[in-house]
Amino acid sequence: MLDKSANSARPGADLHRLQRIFDRRAQTFEEVAFLPREIAQRMQERLEYIKLQPHWIIDAGCGPGADLTALRSRYPQAAVLGLDLSSAMARRAQGDVPAASGWKRWLPQGLLDAANAAARATLSGPAAGVVQGDYAKLPFAGAAFDLLWSNLALQWHATPDQVFPEWQRVLKVGGLLMFSTLGPDTLRELRMSAKPAATLDFVDMHDFGDMLVASGFETPVMDAETLTVTYKTPQALLRDVRRWGGEPRSGLGPVGLGGRAAYAGQLAELERQRRPDGTIPLTFEVIYGHAWKAPVKTTPEGYGVIRLDEIGRGPARKSSKALD
Repeated sequence: MLDKSANSARPGADLHRLQRIFDRRAQTFEEVAFLPREIAQRMQERLEYIKLQPHWIIDAGCGPGADLTALRSRYPQAAVLGLDLSSAMARRAQGDVPAASGWKRWLPQGLLDAANAAARATLSGPAAGVVQGDYAKLPFAGAAFDLLWSNLALQWHATPDQVFPEWQRVLKVGGLLMFSTLGPDTLRELRMSAKPAATLDFVDMHDFGDMLVASGFETPVMDAETLTVTYKTPQALLRDVRRWGGEPRSGLGPVGLGGRAAYAGQLAELERQRRPDGTIPLTFEVIYGHAWKAPVKTTPEGYGVIRLDEIGRGPARKSSKALD
């Protein structure tokens, strides 16, 4: 069964506050983009082993747009769209073209009506655009995309079990979901220097696998690795966490909680964690996942198959299925 950290009661950051945080961080985010760029490269390496020729791709939580460029390079025949909650991030991803506050400005009618193949065929070439919006409430028709990509965005949502059904909805049958997020061991050095309630309750890798199966994905593949970033000073470490988005009550990193006294305590605790080589570590547990949208099960007569325990339940129900 899923534990408490994986259900809808999981604490998380308010979307309006998150939008303001990343609006403020957009101008300096590239200074700390080495982490998402490294993880994106590892995600790209995983695509090497997957046979996929997508026509429509969405990057959910695209940030300043570096992954959009990489996806367009890998799939030049595809229309690659980005979506981010922050209008400032979306503007940076779009380049000199202002981000659309009304998403209809960017999207061809064929994307809004996934069943209208004729409308899609009128497009002269791959489309490019960036939309401001919530990746848990995507403004797209069902079955619109062949690939949904999301790099280090899912950890920001308080109820990821409700995000996966939405991602499943916008994928075509046989479409691929590929994502990365942060696991429970992330920022453990900061957890030692603050009250446990001050940090985001990251979800375990196996719980993500349960959520994927419960949301209609099949054959989920999950793996994780630990990355360590080292710093010369605790001040530099805390500054980078803040530039990644961490700040008081944001949900990521207990930076500055409790005022100057708490900050001084953090500096002292981080100094105690200094290694023999003189550096201070900061740990990230990175979780990678990919899964395919499963076809709806039907009988030979064409009737949909629904299990009795699914009647009256939403798409985000818990599942007892576990990954090895």
